[in-house]
Amino acid sequence: TKGKIKKLDGGYEVVRPLDYAENATFQRYSGYDTLNISASDVLSAAKYSWVQSAVNVTASGLELRQNSGKNQIIDLAMARTKNAMRTASNNMSVDLYSTGALSNQMGGLGHLIQTDGGGTVGGIVSTTYTFWKNKFTEQGTPSKTSIKGDMNLLWLQCVRGTDKPDLIVSTHDNFSYYWESLQDLQRYASADEATAGFQALKYVTADVIFDSNDNFATTGEKMYFLNTEYLELCVHRDANWTQLEEKSSVNQDAVVIPIIFQGQLTCSNRSLQGVLFD
Repeated sequence: TKGKIKKLDGGYEVVRPLDYAENATFQRYSGYDTLNISASDVLSAAKYSWVQSAVNVTASGLELRQNSGKNQIIDLAMARTKNAMRTASNNMSVDLYSTGALSNQMGGLGHLIQTDGGGTVGGIVSTTYTFWKNKFTEQGTPSKTSIKGDMNLLWLQCVRGTDKPDLIVSTHDNFSYYWESLQDLQRYASADEATAGFQALKYVTADVIFDSNDNFATTGEKMYFLNTEYLELCVHRDANWTQLEEKSSVNQDAVVIPIIFQGQLTCSNRSLQGVLFD
């Protein structure tokens, strides 16, 4: 909804301009004072490799002939296409949280936002260029009484002027602790308005949402504090889960329709991203 899916025409790599510091040439001047036109950045861009995924809709010649009626073949195609896109969506969720450890896997949030703040991301080594480290806070003993204090510590690290996280994505336990801490504060004007929980959770100005631990691919609990102004899902405009033409097998009585993706999750400012972890 914020337009953070960027469609690209191509390129050997995905190159995203950095946005990690304010422009150092700002100055107050009077009359004929000389203006500062010096270059500000040592590094100007992060580079990410393309990754590709595909899911295929297949049908044997027998199935096609059994469903040869107009309505039947449409029903068969729709059912299998829906299943393929659902499969793609579920696996895309896993990749968006991943560390990129699997072969040809996207470098997801686990790669961009690490529990020690370090790592090499976008070709930039954060131990050399410390401005490229993300923020992190390790929890002691997580509970509904400690969760807001832990969140406060990390939040303050991720704020720069008007820049602040706008989305917090959490695993099971931390989301439950935060939810329970808010339920203790609920007040009801009438029995008709009383509910067991909230339709949506907020923390300061950020939305707080839950996703499955399976997607995070970890047994540890995490909360990602995301400033989505500096995150983009870059996709190739010709491979944005695009359905290709039907192909016939050369050695089988079957057809296959590939649906392909080419892209990468990118970050232009790691210093305003954070992770709270157990």
